Amino acid sequence: MLWIKAFHIVFVAAWFAGLFYLPRIFVNLAMVPADSHAERERLLLMARKLYRFTSLLMIPAIGLGLWLWIAYWWGTHAGGWLHAKIALVVLVVGYHHMCRSLLRQFEQFSNQRSDRWFRVFNEVPVILLIVIVVLVVVKPF
Repeated sequence: MLWIKAFHIVFVAAWFAGLFYLPRIFVNLAMVPADSHAERERLLLMARKLYRFTSLLMIPAIGLGLWLWIAYWWGTHAGGWLHAKIALVVLVVGYHHMCRSLLRQFEQFSNQRSDRWFRVFNEVPVILLIVIVVLVVVKPF
């Protein structure tokens, strides 16, 4: 089970690295002047590739997490911390899919949000990761 946990942590870290950087690309896209087509296309290419790669990392992270959850649930009947963690992971998956929606808006020239909004949006996965790690390590309830 330790191998499963180790690889789960690796894939979660890699997935979150993508979730930390993708909104930074959105900040830059929101700041691109309307006449700077080459810069916009370069940033869109980076965002598309990062989103695809991050999506591929999400799959084993969630799969291995499910494996651990099933093993843990049958072994000990975890407390409320595990339910809270799972709820937060669902939020992270929603955030991931929201990034896809935002990327589509940039591709279709329909983004209405400012770079400041994306700077705040960029902090969401950091906060979620901190709370998830605290729940897993401390198990407060």
